Amino acid sequence: MKTAAVAHQMPQDIPRTGLIWLLLAQVLVIIPHVLHVPLWLLGLWLVCAVWRVQVLRMRLSFPNSWVKAGLMLGCGFAVYLSRGSLVGLDAAVALLITAFILKLLEMRTRRDALVLIFLGFFTLVTSYLFADGLLAALYSVLPLLALLSALLGLQQSNFSAQPLVTLKLASRLLAQAIPLMVLLFVLFPRLEPLWSMPQPKEQGSIGLSSSMSPGDLADLGQSSALAFRARFEGAIPAQSQLYWRALTLPYFDGRSWSISQRLDTQAVQWQEQGEALSYNIIMQPSAQPWLFALDVASSEQAEIRLMGDFRLQRSTPVNRPYQYRVTSWPQALRQSQLSTAQQSEFLQLPRLGNQHTRDWADQLRERYVDDQMLVSAVLRHFNQEPYHYTLKPPLLGQDSVDEFLFSSQRGFCAHYAGAMVFTLRAAGIPARVVAGYQGGEINSAGQFVQVRQFDAHAWVEYWQPEQGWRSVDPTFQVAPERIERGMQGALHDEAELFQGDFLSPLRYQHIAWVNQLRMGWERLNHSWQTQILGYQRERQHAWLKQWFGQVDWQTLGLVLVLSTALIVATLVVWMFKPWQHRRDPLQGVLNDFQRVMQQRGFTRRTGEGLRGFLQRIQADLPTEQQPAVARFIDIYEQQLYAQHAPDVLALGQALAAVKK
Repeated sequence: MKTAAVAHQMPQDIPRTGLIWLLLAQVLVIIPHVLHVPLWLLGLWLVCAVWRVQVLRMRLSFPNSWVKAGLMLGCGFAVYLSRGSLVGLDAAVALLITAFILKLLEMRTRRDALVLIFLGFFTLVTSYLFADGLLAALYSVLPLLALLSALLGLQQSNFSAQPLVTLKLASRLLAQAIPLMVLLFVLFPRLEPLWSMPQPKEQGSIGLSSSMSPGDLADLGQSSALAFRARFEGAIPAQSQLYWRALTLPYFDGRSWSISQRLDTQAVQWQEQGEALSYNIIMQPSAQPWLFALDVASSEQAEIRLMGDFRLQRSTPVNRPYQYRVTSWPQALRQSQLSTAQQSEFLQLPRLGNQHTRDWADQLRERYVDDQMLVSAVLRHFNQEPYHYTLKPPLLGQDSVDEFLFSSQRGFCAHYAGAMVFTLRAAGIPARVVAGYQGGEINSAGQFVQVRQFDAHAWVEYWQPEQGWRSVDPTFQVAPERIERGMQGALHDEAELFQGDFLSPLRYQHIAWVNQLRMGWERLNHSWQTQILGYQRERQHAWLKQWFGQVDWQTLGLVLVLSTALIVATLVVWMFKPWQHRRDPLQGVLNDFQRVMQQRGFTRRTGEGLRGFLQRIQADLPTEQQPAVARFIDIYEQQLYAQHAPDVLALGQALAAVKK
């Protein structure tokens, strides 16, 4: 009885091949989400998949309503515990994947399987919310093919029982859809998102923060994660000129430097001087609003503005790869006048602490009345004393500046920049720390600069009347190779430069062919981001205007309809290949025979065989004509089923006899 009941519940409408493709498609769809969803979801899928297979093998039955309700509530509660909320991108995707998995246990009919497949398409799209690079796009073809194969596998036919043939047909369908996909991508209006969801908290956690302690940039120096790429319209500036400003840090609390909110409301004062540099930047997610640019930067994009401290900032945090265009004037005059209040802000120091450095600054001031000479003396001190540039500086105590300058003398760029700004302020010179990135690797294959987290850097700005803010880099005095050859050139002896990243191709730059492959792949990624992901509303409008002149909705709609019709017609012609359909020579002679017989009152019926036609008309056919008609039919059948080329001449002679 139990076996009969289980058999009664068997999902006879879902073929075995369709179920296999569905399970494979679920695995491929879930894989891109592994790093973004709770790991218990993987165990949930394994349990549901095994349960569903056992149902197919008639060893288990479908769960009842109580079990399904319990699973749904339990999984919802588990998502809440894992993400702390049921609202937000992380929680929404986790709930979607949970529904995608649990649907297996109530999939009885073909209609249920279709719902699961369509849910799979939607789940596949959500993976682009976390990763939209070229590798992610190429991988998404695999689950897409699996879902299409599952859709074909649901058909009850001998064809659906052949998985490889099903996959082949799915590939053909996908290939036929590519022209329409390209057309819609190019011509369909680029719409703004219809909704906005909070971005995941952990996304963009690597990068500069709004405050900087001496060891912070040293931690970034061990990460090879990409920060941004920049493509210049002209020649790429020298490595020593690539100082990418991100933040200005004027406030010091005795341990760390941080930004000042008061600078956000100040008007920007600067004058253009020298030649301008124009370039495009594709920035990786940072979850912060500040952008990266060379001084002094300007952008025409409405959501970007230059702040009072010369940092470039977006109106919203960068939670997705972001492309923007910048024009910079490296030789611009920056803020030639400072009010007394502003000078006091850039002379701020804690009331107590680092007394040794304060005394040294007083000595420098007594020796050098001119500010420029005092700055040069500090730089000369770093150059001549036995300082060392290292990613592994010793821990510093309460008076961190004193200990670094006069005791350890080992540090990263943040140590040198912070110590110099402290000294200049103690000597009465307005100064501040600038944090950002320096240099970058020039990709010779694509002619762009790619800047990574280990290129994070800090330098010094000091102010002079009528001359404005001037930049100096004390790190250059200690490790000039850091500025001229980059981080890897300066710290090639430190084994921890790529700690925890043993598979990084950057570790094998000394192998020419590996480095060449890496450069080529990064060029492809850059082209993907600029040409595909960067094809937004402004660029689409400019491109269409270049091709069609004045662009309006009517023109765009007409072009879209005509182009779609042309592509569909081309696909139809390609599928049916009329040029390959050669006319059968025997069919032409047979048509002549039927026309001759019809003229004499004998019409062959639709679907009627020639032998049956002869038997039907034999009673009415004159006796002297019967042999000629019978002979024509015999010769036609012989030629039709012959293994060699048909003898049309012999058949024509038999037809001539019929006509006589």
